[in-house]
Amino acid sequence: MSSPALLDVLERARRLGVLGPGPVQEHVGHAQAFLRALDRIPAGSRVVDLGSGAGVPGLVIAEERPDLELVLVDAMEKRAALLREAVVALGAQGRVTVVADRAEVVGRGPLRGSADVVVARSFGPPAVVAECAAPLLADDGLLVVSEPPGRPERWPAEGLAALGLRSAEQFVPGVRVLDRVSPCPDRYPRRNGVPAKRPLF
Repeated sequence: MSSPALLDVLERARRLGVLGPGPVQEHVGHAQAFLRALDRIPAGSRVVDLGSGAGVPGLVIAEERPDLELVLVDAMEKRAALLREAVVALGAQGRVTVVADRAEVVGRGPLRGSADVVVARSFGPPAVVAECAAPLLADDGLLVVSEPPGRPERWPAEGLAALGLRSAEQFVPGVRVLDRVSPCPDRYPRRNGVPAKRPLF
C-alpha cells in the first residue's frame, strides 16, 4: 500500500502534466510489475530509472524497497527539479539521487557499468531503450522494461546480442526482463539522438 506522501507527490505531478492521465493508483499499480521483477535483487543494489518523469516506477520502487539505491534519470531539468522535491518530500535523500541529463550522456559517464538493474517505463521503442540501458548495466545486471502483452517480436535476439543483452527466462506479466550477458561495446550509446534516429533494430 502506497504512503499518502507518495500519492501526494504523484498527484501533484499529474496536475502539472508530468504524469500521464488516469488515477494515480493505476500508475502505482502498474509499477508493481517492476517490483515483482526485482524480487530477487539483493539489498544494496543500484537501480537506475531511465526517463523517470514523475518518478514511476522509480519512486514506487524506492518506497517499497528502501534497501535499494535509486538513481532517477531525466533529460528535462523541469522534471528533474520535481523529482528532487519528491525525494525530499518522501525523506529519501541519501538513497535516491536525481540526474538531469540525456540517457546517452549518462551511459558514457560515471554511471556506466554501475547498475544492477535498469528500469524503463514509456522511455522509447525497444531499440532505443536497449541501447541507452545496456551501457549502464553491471555484470549480471537486469533490464526491466514496461511491455504491452503479446509482443515478443519487439526484442530480436540478434539486436540484443550486439548490446550484450538477451531475453531472460524470468517471466513477469506487464514487463520484459532482459539479462546483461556480456559487456556493452564501447561505441554504445551513440551520440545524442542517434539511437532514436537510426535504431539498431
